[in-house]
Amino acid sequence: MPTTRATTQDRSAVRSLLRLWPYVRPVRARLLTAALIAIVASCTGLVIPLVLKWMVDGPVADRDPAGVWLGALYLLLLGIAEAVLFGIRRWLVARPLSRVEAGMRADLYRHLQRLPVAFHDRWASGQLLSRGTTDLMLLRMFLAFPLTFLLVNGVTILVGVAIMLAQDWLLGLVVLVPAVPVLWTCVVFEGRYARVARRAQDQVGDLTTLVEESVLGVRVVKGFGRHRSQARAFDALCADLRGTELHKARLLATIWGVIVTLPELAIGAALVLGVIQVADGDLSAGTLVAFLSTALALRWPVESIGFLLAMSQEAATATERYFEAMDEAPEGGPAGEPADSPHDAPEPTEDGPRDPASGPAASEPVGKRPLESAGIRPRDPASETAASGLAAAEPAGDAPRESASAPAPAPAPESASAVLQDAVLQDAVLQDAGLRFENVRFRYPDAAPDSPPLLQRVDLHIRPGESMALVGATGSGKTTLTALVPRLHEVTSGRITLNGVDITAMPREELREKVAVAFEEPTLFSTTVGENVLMGAPDGTGADDLDRALAIARAEFAHALPEGTGTRVGEQGLSLSGGQRQRLALARAVVGRPEFLVLDDPLSALDVHTEAAVEAALRRVLADTTALIVAHRPSTVLLADRVALLSDGRIAAVGTHQELLRGNAEYAHLMSGEEDPR
Repeated sequence: MPTTRATTQDRSAVRSLLRLWPYVRPVRARLLTAALIAIVASCTGLVIPLVLKWMVDGPVADRDPAGVWLGALYLLLLGIAEAVLFGIRRWLVARPLSRVEAGMRADLYRHLQRLPVAFHDRWASGQLLSRGTTDLMLLRMFLAFPLTFLLVNGVTILVGVAIMLAQDWLLGLVVLVPAVPVLWTCVVFEGRYARVARRAQDQVGDLTTLVEESVLGVRVVKGFGRHRSQARAFDALCADLRGTELHKARLLATIWGVIVTLPELAIGAALVLGVIQVADGDLSAGTLVAFLSTALALRWPVESIGFLLAMSQEAATATERYFEAMDEAPEGGPAGEPADSPHDAPEPTEDGPRDPASGPAASEPVGKRPLESAGIRPRDPASETAASGLAAAEPAGDAPRESASAPAPAPAPESASAVLQDAVLQDAVLQDAGLRFENVRFRYPDAAPDSPPLLQRVDLHIRPGESMALVGATGSGKTTLTALVPRLHEVTSGRITLNGVDITAMPREELREKVAVAFEEPTLFSTTVGENVLMGAPDGTGADDLDRALAIARAEFAHALPEGTGTRVGEQGLSLSGGQRQRLALARAVVGRPEFLVLDDPLSALDVHTEAAVEAALRRVLADTTALIVAHRPSTVLLADRVALLSDGRIAAVGTHQELLRGNAEYAHLMSGEEDPR
């Protein structure tokens, strides 16, 4: 099963965990306060052995009942203080750490929405889900417990060792003998456990992917009777994960055994040596009791090192996995811009216009370019004003190109040269209006550098108000070409312009407000019908626009649903038929009255009668927009004013349906539906 893994070799757990600092910084005061309180609480527990020493050497030796009761009271108060302090620590960290986890999850979700389609093509969805759930839970647990107690236990061990050395330096050295082998074991354990922890978390992602695919594809699984094979695949992944978890358990058991056994042996040796010293009169009974009590109080801080290190390694791995996704360049970042541009002008800034001195600015009116980009030097502001008047006088797009090219009334020019200059400018503007592909070349980002491009030297111009059908054999690149318009993929070279403005010079939000897309495979979300359709419209769009879009797509069935357009359609819209989903997707594309419309075989799942009704309504929409329509059937082709034939990644022919039928054998063959004699 495909997955996305990164190596854990030569990576520092500390360096990985330090990347959490931007999220932890806002709550650092509470975390630091909680750590200090925990240190005080832990050190309070180390005072208890000193009270015991006082009791044994004092009230107990002197047979003073009142002193014993007083010592018992001290011990009770110390126990209560320790419990209260640890409770305060817990209260201090609970709320801010849940906020940190929520913030990281929200950042991950927002970032995933901004990543290019190529990223989502590469990554399994289960791997992303596990990063947003399991990994973030591990990070919250690390921040709440191991992060604090690695510090607290370290300080406690140092204070406890100092107390023991102060009681008796010889016994203290005996207890310290296991320190070297314990530290060596921890270093070895850290490296091995990191690799196993990474493998386990990747396997959780694989398992999540399989479950998600099985649930979403349950109709296919049941329809082909593949539930047993899916169950076997699930069992195999579970067995792999179980084996990895057992490997983790064995490693943890090994370090636990070393950490527990060696200190216990040292304490036993100290006990024997201490008893001998007490018998010889070299050591008081109270001192021995205090020493052993301190050593026993340090058992928990020492023994916890094993699972604290384990949790820290899992958190470091979770951090690494989290930032693997967060480090991916979002759309509009340097990695999202075309790597090879045929133009001399610099690439646009992300989500902003180019340098005004080097190319068209995004802030210019759509459909107008600077005089420099048209190859004309501006003469003065008056001529620019005249040019703007000419551009504004163009047809809206529903008139034929010939009429749009006719001279428009203009103010009387100052000279014949001004008239000529304005006429040339108007012609340049008209040449760039609409949707234009200029020498476009495309290769998928993960394709081999020496592999042939999927699209090459694509030149196509769709005039304002014109609809162009895109026809080609299966696999010729039609869907890929349409995906370049809203920048779901970036062109490898060449450029695409909308009314003369390079789409890479537009903020993506602006571009996708102008361009609406209906995909061949409609995707609906587990929300209401109305909300699914209105995703294609600006905020504040009302019920009238919703009803209009449903009528155009012949999706009036939505009103007959149990709760009308407020009916929830379920995950992926699987409660609806394929034709119903496709009609809702078409309604979503037209509800916002887009300036440019890209339709990828939008009627493939409709019956003949519904298709005819939708086509009739769609013709009215296409009269007011510039459209590119992927078509496989003659009925869909007839919606368009002209047809472009895509063959072997290139535009092989452009013309009307009848012209191509008469003059292009490949097009005639595609439209005939006959099998290729070859």
